[in-house]
Amino acid sequence: MEDCLVGSYKISKGTRLLMNLWNVHRDPHVWTEPNEFRPERFLTTHKELDVRGQHFELIPFGSGRRIVQLVLAHLIHGFVVAKPSDEPIDMTESFGMTNLKATPLDVLLSPRLSPKSYEHC
Repeated sequence: MEDCLVGSYKISKGTRLLMNLWNVHRDPHVWTEPNEFRPERFLTTHKELDVRGQHFELIPFGSGRRIVQLVLAHLIHGFVVAKPSDEPIDMTESFGMTNLKATPLDVLLSPRLSPKSYEHC
């Protein structure tokens, strides 16, 4: 939505960033022997990780595509989704590897529940 810095990289407004999750999850700065399946590491050196989705080190161990439905369910449960204007949604597609909307979908998220309800998250 606006120019920003990510680390020391200047990212221009409108840039689409893609992350190489395969590489991120095999970072030797995070994991000792990152290509080895060693679940015991969660009993010792990484036992403080929050398994509810707050630590992205866990993504290679099962979040995968099924997490999308869970994230969407949490958003719908926790927030009222509204459009910022009364204009109809432009459903024009753009061409590419996947079907993307030609214009971004702007939405407003308002908490559905009282602030106290979100304290356990």
